[in-house]
Amino acid sequence: MPTRHLSDVIVVGAGVVGAACAYYASRAGLTVTVIDRGPVAGGTTGSGEGNLLVSDKEGPELELALFSTRLWRELADLLPSGIEYEPKGGLVVASDETGMRALRDFAAGQEKAGVSAREVPPELLRDLEPHLAPGLAGGFHYPQDAQVMPALAAAHLLRAGGDRVRRRLGEEVTGLLTGASGEVRGVRTTDGELHAPYVVNAAGTWGGELARLAGVELPVLPRRGFVLVTEPLPRLVRHKVYAADYVADVASGSAALQTSAVVEGTPAGPVLIGASRERVGFDRTMSSEVLRRLAAGATALFPVLAAVRALRTYAGFRPYLPDHLPAIGPDPRVPGLLHACGHEGAGIGLAPATGLIVAGCLTGDEPPLDIRPFRPERFASAS
Repeated sequence: MPTRHLSDVIVVGAGVVGAACAYYASRAGLTVTVIDRGPVAGGTTGSGEGNLLVSDKEGPELELALFSTRLWRELADLLPSGIEYEPKGGLVVASDETGMRALRDFAAGQEKAGVSAREVPPELLRDLEPHLAPGLAGGFHYPQDAQVMPALAAAHLLRAGGDRVRRRLGEEVTGLLTGASGEVRGVRTTDGELHAPYVVNAAGTWGGELARLAGVELPVLPRRGFVLVTEPLPRLVRHKVYAADYVADVASGSAALQTSAVVEGTPAGPVLIGASRERVGFDRTMSSEVLRRLAAGATALFPVLAAVRALRTYAGFRPYLPDHLPAIGPDPRVPGLLHACGHEGAGIGLAPATGLIVAGCLTGDEPPLDIRPFRPERFASAS
């Protein structure tokens, strides 16, 4: 089997996180080979809504999201308009005063971290969203929330890396190559061996499997979600709009089915309707119960959608880690191995920050924020 020396770093995974790692590594002067057993954005990225959110986050993840929000603004000026970057803001609504109190408490903590959040009384909700249902108790407007078309964003990030980024699609990684001291020397694939002194695990929901090939444990699990897509419409929904219980669902570790109303328009016209979460392995079986709940939640927020056709639905798998924080950075257990996975439903939003951090780790630069909460080995001590 021939040995091929291709690059300074191999990135496993051609989703938006892997693409961001490749882009920022190339910008730092490194040559990169991106390997994926499928196409660009063929996994979680291609099944995402493209959310770039700060409104549903707190703690270390919020700090990462705020940094990534700034990077997305820079990328929106650099990448083609086809990525459909929209700084449209988010609107979180509550059905009763109990929900409003929870939103106020959550927003107060976020504001201390630098989030812009404005309380919207019930009588002003329709100034932001004219088609919202009456009778809501109020909400919070988050102007920093945005959206992109995730598959195109991943593709354009890879292209922006220029000649320094090579893609090997349809090629599966079957093992890691290591030296006498256990250090990374490259990967073994279905097509042969590729050598590089660094390997980045950006394999999304398969990040745990890749870690096991390296002999380490990273407990990434798939968390399934469905999205309903309507027929193209005039712009009925101006922001990303979701019910207050969505934040609790994001933070929950339950394996059971959870649904909460999330509705947003797109530049192309269709309205995207979510959100559901459940841990059922990689089962893609369509669930009529989930679709019923999604439709009911969306029409409760926007009654006008009751007369709109849903053209299709699709499922995706969020790469879930037990503490809801991604694994980012070097793995001290395997010199030369870095991780960039486990972002759950936030990978698209957090991709630029993750990519820049990984590139900095490769070149020895100081990270732009404290990355200790994301250290990949943190689960070893808990096992």
